[in-house]
This record gives sequence, C-alpha cells and structure tokens, in this order.
Amino acid sequence: MRVEAVILDLDGTLVDHAGAVRAALAAWLPSLGCVPGPAVEAAWFAAEDRHVRAFWSGEIGFAEQRRRRLREVLPLVQGLPDAELDALYAGYVGHYESAWTAYPDARSALAQLAGLGLRTAVLTNGATRQQNAKLAAVGLATLVGPVCTAEDLGVAKPAPAAYRTVCDRLGAAPARTVHVGDNHDLDVLAARRAGLRAIHLDRCDAGPYDEPHRITSLDELVTRIT
Repeated sequence: MRVEAVILDLDGTLVDHAGAVRAALAAWLPSLGCVPGPAVEAAWFAAEDRHVRAFWSGEIGFAEQRRRRLREVLPLVQGLPDAELDALYAGYVGHYESAWTAYPDARSALAQLAGLGLRTAVLTNGATRQQNAKLAAVGLATLVGPVCTAEDLGVAKPAPAAYRTVCDRLGAAPARTVHVGDNHDLDVLAARRAGLRAIHLDRCDAGPYDEPHRITSLDELVTRIT
C-alpha cells in the first residue's frame, strides 16, 4: 500500500534531546555545588520519564513536573518554595536550550521525504512552545509539516487518538501513514494499535532485535517506505 504521509517523533528522532540534557547537566550542576556524572544523569532521565508521564496524563501541570524532578534528583532543594524551584530550573533550561542540536541525518531525511512528495508532521508529547522553538533553533522548522503536541491535541501518545488526529490533519489515512520514532512502545507499538504503519529508529542499536521494521539511522528511512 502506497505511503502518503510520514509522522516523526521529535526528541531522540530529529533532535538529540539526550545529548542536550547531558550537556546541560554538565554545565549547570557545578553552579549548585553538585558533581555531574553518569549516576546523576541516570537519575535525571528516570525522573524526567516518570514525571513527564504524570504531566501527559493530566495528573500534574507542566511546571510541577519540573519541580518534582528537582526534588527527586537534588536533595539540596528539599523544602524550597515553588518560586525558588522554578528559578533553579530556569538555569537548567538555559543550558539545555543552548545545547539543542539536530541529528546529522535529520535534515537530509526530511529533504528526501519532501522530494518524494510525502506529507510530514511531528508528533511529540513535549510542550508546544518549547518543541516549536527547538525545531526553529536547529533549523528544521521549515522542513517539516505541522508540529502536533499533546498540549495542542489534548491527548498524548500512546492514546490512539493522538496518532489518528495527526493523520486527519495531514489528510492521510492511518493505513497509508508511517510513524517513525525512537521509543518502541510509544512510537511503534502504540502507533500500530492506532492503525498506522511504524518504523523503529533504534539509534543506539539496543533492540528489540525481533522488530522487523527497525533502522539505526534516518538515512535508511526512505528506502524502507518506498
């Protein structure tokens, strides 16, 4: 069946979120008297995953998920009022934004998709303002179609409505749409449950290896959908 559209995840797919986080922690933590390293990075990523999911579900607000990350990872902030936590987090965000970079294969892949006449969109569970700013900062905003966020859609991955609503916005049938992303659960399995085709972008070559539609670079994308 001919592909009409491609929906791409953002963080870990087009933009190196993990690399920006590590660079931000390395620059920011010393200002708090903390020593950066693998242990605190792992704790930060785990807290990010847990509290961002609570935000997606509507359990807490965007600012609160940030505060909970700080409280969980940095013992020195315990007891600080929300305003001080927000100010501390703003320092991290400044370093994080300065470290935003697109993956080397992102621009060429988007250009190839456009050359094939395929409609494209981004589907991300991130906040609308930040995710649009991210694409603009790394020079990809003009190369991809609408940026659809959980905040904008009112529903987040892995809910089927998230994927189907983006298909509707693109005017493409789910069965003729390919979803591409680095998270096998959210970007592949959930997309398929919503009726889309899906490709796992396994940049770290970490598996699952029994996934039949797995690539390790966006350089492979066009050959897998044509």
